[in-house]
Amino acid sequence: MFYPLRSITVIFPVCAAFAILGGCSGKNPEQKLEYQMGERVQVGSLTYNVIESAWRSQLGTEYKVRIPQQRFLLITISATNGGGKEVSVPMLSLENANGEPIRELENGDGVEPWFGLFRTIAPAQTQQGKIVFDVPFSSYRLRLSDGADAIAEKIAWVKIDLNLNPDLNVDTPTPGDVGAPATGPLTPPIK
Repeated sequence: MFYPLRSITVIFPVCAAFAILGGCSGKNPEQKLEYQMGERVQVGSLTYNVIESAWRSQLGTEYKVRIPQQRFLLITISATNGGGKEVSVPMLSLENANGEPIRELENGDGVEPWFGLFRTIAPAQTQQGKIVFDVPFSSYRLRLSDGADAIAEKIAWVKIDLNLNPDLNVDTPTPGDVGAPATGPLTPPIK
């Protein structure tokens, strides 16, 4: 079939632009999906659930105490493998307000139950535990990954709001005890 030279010169640039911008780039555009804690997050064959977060001024017991440089942020997560083969859950990271990554600590001393360092999950299995970060008080985003290489990696974020939960129980006096030392909850006198 004969095509006039003019139509070929118009069609070729359009096809070349489609190939360059559309399907020929090996990397999919990064999707930044943000979730709330407690929501199920599907990332590749992994389904994450960020259950809770807690701040700690130290970890461990009186015989083996870990002190942070800033504060320990413990995040309880679960990960379920919905694929047909074993999957390794990668080390996770937080992002601060400036988008700077902060990597999860590789030391789980004093963290019970720790999610672990080697995280291979069999098909249809779930692993749950806590991951730990040493960060200043702030809100963050937890970056969840399917563990694939940088070109094919799928990611999502979960908002970790600043929640100042106490790591020690502190008794407070009742309104009638002004000036009295705080010794614990008051009980009514026995008659």
